[in-house]
Amino acid sequence: MQQLIHRIWYHHHWAKWLLLPLSWLFGLVAMLRRNLFRLGVKSAHTVPVPVIVVGNITAGGSGKTPTVIYLIELLRQQGYTPGVISRGYGVDIQDCQVVYTGAKATDVGDEPAMIVARTQVPMVVGPKRVAAAHKLLAQFDVDVIISDDGLQHYPLARDIEIALVDGERRYGNRCLIPAGPLREGLWRLNSVDFVINNGGPVHHGEVLMSLTPAPLMPVTNSLVEPLTEGQPLVAMAAIGNPQRFFNTLTQLGYQLARTVEFNDHHVFSASELHALSHDNPLVMTEKDAVKCRDFAQSHWWYLPVNAKLTPEFDHAFLSQLKQVAQTKKGLSHGI
Repeated sequence: MQQLIHRIWYHHHWAKWLLLPLSWLFGLVAMLRRNLFRLGVKSAHTVPVPVIVVGNITAGGSGKTPTVIYLIELLRQQGYTPGVISRGYGVDIQDCQVVYTGAKATDVGDEPAMIVARTQVPMVVGPKRVAAAHKLLAQFDVDVIISDDGLQHYPLARDIEIALVDGERRYGNRCLIPAGPLREGLWRLNSVDFVINNGGPVHHGEVLMSLTPAPLMPVTNSLVEPLTEGQPLVAMAAIGNPQRFFNTLTQLGYQLARTVEFNDHHVFSASELHALSHDNPLVMTEKDAVKCRDFAQSHWWYLPVNAKLTPEFDHAFLSQLKQVAQTKKGLSHGI
């Protein structure tokens, strides 16, 4: 199904025309919802620390999680104590809950589990980001909140908005969901603070981000079978743009005997992955690895990637954050 959707969104598939009436309905509902907040019928809730939203206007992956990890590390280097909130996509979370190190992806979501495993950042997941932000502030001493996704979650007031765009696929056919990938029209980018382009080429006003691969790491912590040079691998991915992952492996010189795509946030079973890796080592993304550790085999590997942004972005982002923090200083409760 995900492959068909991508053909419609990014390769001018004829089925787009059948879906356009639903896109118009989606756009109407989204417009009415935005106007409720713009006109003051509904109010956005403000919290006493700066809120940074890292999101996008398209459905699917564009590099939000590596960007969140980059910001966590950047903020820590500058003396901030960041915390993160997220919806926890792919799992049924009824109430807000803290994501502790070692949390299972089936309980909190694959991206939150990965972020905390990598950074040990204070993090809360829940369907209502306002409640998640308050729980984070109540239980942890944080002075900045990063919202992983949530650009369209208007009940939570935000101070800095960062929108990601996939540099290869960009905005596809530029239609709204379901005929296209857009959650909101391209006009929405005029109101965000930064547009980060994952992979380039960059357009005017965008900030280039590159993802730097690290050496392959074993999925399991137990005894592993070392890889030999030139050994064929089976690559699998359950992310928004699997082909980008496969291309990266090829560019790094790995020989891929087979590539397998799963839907984003797919919940893996031991049997399906054991079948894939029967004859060759299996390599996956770091986000997928957190879902497989309980049943991983000794010849399963994952590829960590690290986001790299420009010094100009760091300076502009930190300057804006400093101004927001000074403005909010002394505010002790939400409005």
